[in-house]
Amino acid sequence: MAQRVERRRRAPAMSPQERREAIISATVPLLREHGANVTTSQIAKAAGIAEGTVFRVFADKQELLDACIHSVFRVEPVLGKLAAIPRDISVRDRLVAAAEALSDHMSRLGALMHALGSSGYQPRHQSAGAAEHRRSADRLAGAIADLLGPDRDAFRIPVERVGRMFMGVVFIDRAGSQTFGEETTTGTQELVDVLLHGVLAR
Repeated sequence: MAQRVERRRRAPAMSPQERREAIISATVPLLREHGANVTTSQIAKAAGIAEGTVFRVFADKQELLDACIHSVFRVEPVLGKLAAIPRDISVRDRLVAAAEALSDHMSRLGALMHALGSSGYQPRHQSAGAAEHRRSADRLAGAIADLLGPDRDAFRIPVERVGRMFMGVVFIDRAGSQTFGEETTTGTQELVDVLLHGVLAR
């Protein structure tokens, strides 16, 4: 009887893909803290699994780290946030919301890459990763252009170019905060105002 009760209480087994995603989710915060020096023992403890399970899912630690990087670079969550921004609010408010979504993504990504780089991590397939990152940037720029689409006639240049310029401004702002310190980070509202109206006083 006790065995039957225990069997009912036990959580359903994960599929291989679910197990893979669970290990990646447990590993990413550890990478921000320890960089590439994180141990598979720490990863297994955070994921609530035996250490050997890690190597049944990933060939080695390098493959796991590469999978974590790929996961953090995924832009689908950001695209979802951009798509959810109402199109009936002002252009400025749309861009402020977009800047916050992009800035949060870039901050988390930058912190992770800094931790990994400081600990000597080198991705296994750098050229393939660069191509994927370019495609992701194109998708984000396209989403910004779509966000501005209802007001495309209000811009002096095509909204597709505005989208790329906007991403560049947000990226430079976040990169500056990583390089020179958080105190140099521009507020998202100020950043958007500079993009829309320039830096010269009226």
